[in-house]
Amino acid sequence: MKIKWRDYQGHRGYDELIAPDGQPRPGCEALIAHLNSLGERGLRARQRAAEQAIVEMGITFTVYSEGQNIDRAWPLDIIPRVIPAAEWQRVARGLEQRLQALNLFIDDLYHEQKILRDGVVPAELVASSREFLAQCRGVSPPLGVWAHICGTDLVRDEHGVIRVLEDNLRVPSGVSYMLENRAVMKRVFPELFANASIAPVDDYPNRLFDLLASLSPRPGDAPEIVVMTPGVFNSAYFEHAFLAQRMGAELVEGNDLVVLDDDCVYLRNIDGLKRVDVIYRRVNDAFLDPEVFRPDSLLGVRGLFRAWRKGNVALANAPGAGVADDKVIYSYVPDIIRYYLDQEPLLPNVPTWRLSEPEALAYALENLDKLVVKPANESGGYGMLVGPAATRRQLAEFRQRIQANPRNFIAQPTLYLSTAPTLCGSAIEPRHVDLRPFVLQGESTWSTPGGLTRVALRKGSLVVNSSQGGGSKDTWIVAERR
Repeated sequence: MKIKWRDYQGHRGYDELIAPDGQPRPGCEALIAHLNSLGERGLRARQRAAEQAIVEMGITFTVYSEGQNIDRAWPLDIIPRVIPAAEWQRVARGLEQRLQALNLFIDDLYHEQKILRDGVVPAELVASSREFLAQCRGVSPPLGVWAHICGTDLVRDEHGVIRVLEDNLRVPSGVSYMLENRAVMKRVFPELFANASIAPVDDYPNRLFDLLASLSPRPGDAPEIVVMTPGVFNSAYFEHAFLAQRMGAELVEGNDLVVLDDDCVYLRNIDGLKRVDVIYRRVNDAFLDPEVFRPDSLLGVRGLFRAWRKGNVALANAPGAGVADDKVIYSYVPDIIRYYLDQEPLLPNVPTWRLSEPEALAYALENLDKLVVKPANESGGYGMLVGPAATRRQLAEFRQRIQANPRNFIAQPTLYLSTAPTLCGSAIEPRHVDLRPFVLQGESTWSTPGGLTRVALRKGSLVVNSSQGGGSKDTWIVAERR
């Protein structure tokens, strides 16, 4: 049966593939033509093939919210999201501009704090940030870069404007699913990849390895790089193992490493001890080193912070980088870009109210049922309130939490996020999407062509996180045919 795009109800806001007149958007013509040739029955057969491939490839994620650790097959919808290459070039420049400014900001905070003295960002805001680590004052990491890997969440509003929803600078996850989505799609749609100009993403592990190698304290030698994981029960363990395997690096836990009297880090193995140069750590700051942070941590390495501070090992991302993850500080990023780079931001933020400001607090409390409210330092979609979907009890509880600690919250308008056609049972329906591209900064800055498109699989939902019932799509950056 032919797909009836004119009956597709995705046009209240902005749809990524289909224009309001039912025609394909620029760059999507070849994809839509191919989907039409398959028809709904053929498309469902390809979806089943993709799901079978995911099971065979062992692509899983972990859900904590149901009271136990549950591994599930990764949810991939095979109708890809398409972004024209010309548009993406502008987005990529904005992403790289943003990360460069954030790294200058973080470095300034741990040294001279000029931006605080000049009153661009309030000093008390940084001092009260849970992620500002006083222990990092005076440390100068290699290349002056603190956040080497950033996962920036982007949304497109109902007017088609791409905006930054948040920055993820601590231990951003999801890149392995971007790579595996592409591998599955090549198996399911080989004919499309043979005939379309789709930007490749599979060189990310090589670029990540080169970035990490450039941080080595022993330049000229082959660096010993490890990926440090909290262990198999972490929700992102699949990704930790995937990236270690792709880079040819050791996958280690804290008890595999030791810091000796020379303040260097060593890997225990069957041949004895081997010095480690670079650690791509996927362990949160608080658990990195029981000597400096949480003394009860069993995930970290005693003396690791000391070794890093002395420059004997590189950590990516560096401890303390999470201060720029604070969602209240996020609201200042346009000013941060202007301050350090003397440039106008290329990517706008979502309009944001800082609830520590009395007028903003009064407005938010009066309009709580119309707003999205987020805590400053949560991730994964946890701890947030989507006002229009909240119950009276939830609104009342959140009002109390906000009044108890206004500094810990921001409020944003409820955006009608862009949608994309998604296979839902026997029908193709619009589902809201966001996008997480990944940006690397070392000696130079580079962003992935596209990223991980996340899909709110529940009808009408705006929450796209896989831990909250979301799915994913492959993201195609496509050169338009002339």
